[in-house]
Amino acid sequence: MTGLRERVGVALKDAMRNKEAERLSTLRLITAAIKDRDIALRTENRPEGVSDDDVLQILGKMVKQRQESARAYEEGGRLELAEKERDEIGVIEEFLPRQLTPAEVGAAIDNAIAETGASGIRDMGKVMGVLKSRYTGQMDFGAVGPKVREKLG
Repeated sequence: MTGLRERVGVALKDAMRNKEAERLSTLRLITAAIKDRDIALRTENRPEGVSDDDVLQILGKMVKQRQESARAYEEGGRLELAEKERDEIGVIEEFLPRQLTPAEVGAAIDNAIAETGASGIRDMGKVMGVLKSRYTGQMDFGAVGPKVREKLG
């Protein structure tokens, strides 16, 4: 078992002991998503299973899904459901590393460009690869992509 996976397991047991129903529900969703990825990896002949990076990707995806759902609920006037989604985001984010500030993201982009020697838009893949290898779970790559393109363009 990996570190993040163990942390989720411990939190799940604590939530059961403390009878925290909402937290328990979210932790079970996280565990199910990890197990689903485990099964998918086994079919791809990766018997070692899910790594911490994989877990970070899963958690990041879960946060993004809940942000979109909360936005949709707010637009539909379902504020109690939007609040429930935000509560789930809070539980999920406990397992994610600290998010980088906009200034830190800019510095990381500049460093990755300098390190790869990127000179044009064709080198964007190299820059994004370096960023993803170092900052998985710490930045939103959907928002970072346009910033990289702007600096390289």
